[in-house]
Amino acid sequence: MITIRPSEERGRTRLGWLDSRHTFSFGDYHDGRHVHFRDLRVINEDWVDPAMGFGTHPHRDMEIITTMLDGRLAHRDSLGSGSTLSPGEVQVMSAGTGIAHSEFNASRNETAHLMQIWILPERQGITPRYEQKAFPENERRGRFQPVASPDGREGSLKIHQNVTLLMGSFEEGKGAVYSLAPNRHAWLQVARGGVTVNGVALKEGDGAAVSDEPSIDVKATEDSEVLLFDLR
Repeated sequence: MITIRPSEERGRTRLGWLDSRHTFSFGDYHDGRHVHFRDLRVINEDWVDPAMGFGTHPHRDMEIITTMLDGRLAHRDSLGSGSTLSPGEVQVMSAGTGIAHSEFNASRNETAHLMQIWILPERQGITPRYEQKAFPENERRGRFQPVASPDGREGSLKIHQNVTLLMGSFEEGKGAVYSLAPNRHAWLQVARGGVTVNGVALKEGDGAAVSDEPSIDVKATEDSEVLLFDLR
């Protein structure tokens, strides 16, 4: 079964410097039909104006993953971590017992375009941690590459939940098949372009919940970038 979450039906937050689209309930946007899917709690697609961003704010008991599509994002946190996230890079922050951080567009000229993901952790009270790694586009071209997982498989960043996040980059007309283990579910989010998922068409910004399917056959209808979550 495949259930589409159309891009245009996502929630939206607009501030003077931020345009954010919410796949699931977030902040002032609440929709009881779209609170989470399995352990996937948040998918926010954000556009941040040059030299603007989120001031220092706290998190706890959440696995937070950020990946850049365009531009650069500067990160600072209470662990003493400081870095700049660029396209193709993925950041994991285990908020655990508590962490405070800030995120700002590192450019004075370019808009920062990013995806931020929250995953419910396997338990509360995890020791906070931060990690960042580059996953070059050519390494995931034509396939699904794990970028975050519970066991760090294939060089992915470790998260504290039985969820694997994979990224795929596909040229028009090409694709890949991903097999789901019994009793596993998936969420597919189209970051760029358009694809079909087991014959169902998805456009840029669309998401799809997948259950009771043995495999996921993704084919690009144009050059595309896709996030795939393998969920318990």
